[in-house]
Amino acid sequence: MNSIVMLAAANPVAEKVGTIAKEFGVSWQLLISQIILFVIVALALKKFAYGPVLTLLEERRTRIADGLAAAEKSKADLANTQVRIQEILTQASTQANKIVEEARNAAAKVTETETQKAVAAAQDIINKARQSNEAELTRMKTELRKEVGRLVVSTTAKVTGKILTTDDQTRLAEETSKQLAA
Repeated sequence: MNSIVMLAAANPVAEKVGTIAKEFGVSWQLLISQIILFVIVALALKKFAYGPVLTLLEERRTRIADGLAAAEKSKADLANTQVRIQEILTQASTQANKIVEEARNAAAKVTETETQKAVAAAQDIINKARQSNEAELTRMKTELRKEVGRLVVSTTAKVTGKILTTDDQTRLAEETSKQLAA
C-alpha cells in the first residue's frame, strides 16, 4: 500500500487521488478485495443467472419468430384455400347451370316427343273413326238398298197382284240398287 501512496506522491493527479482516499477512509486492501468479490459475483451471475436468462430470451425470441412464420404460412394457406374454394364454387355453379340447361333441353325434347306421339295417336283415332264411320255408312247403305229392294218387290207384288218369281225379285232388286247408286 505504501507503493501506491508513493506513486500517488510522485504524480500530482495521483496525489489528489491519495488525498481523497484518505479523507474518505478507503482501505486499499479492502477495496481490492471488494473489486475481486464483485468480479466473482458478476461472473457467477453471468454464468448462472444472466446466461440462462439470455438463453431463455433467445429461445423465446426464436419461438415467437417461428410462431409469426407459422402464422404467415397459415395466412397464405388460408388465402390459397379461399381461392381454391372460390374456384370450386365457380366450377360447381357452371356445372349446375350446364346440368339445368341439359335438363331443360331434355324436358323440351321429351315434351316435343310426347306431343308428337299424342298428335299421332289423335290422328290415328280420327282415322279409325273415319274408317269406322265409312264402314258403318257402307253397311247402312247396303242394308238400306236391301230394304228398299225388298220394299219395291213387296210393293210391286201387291200392286200387280201376282206373285213374283225369284228371278223377278232379283231383277227388281238389282234395278232398284242401280237407280239408288246413280
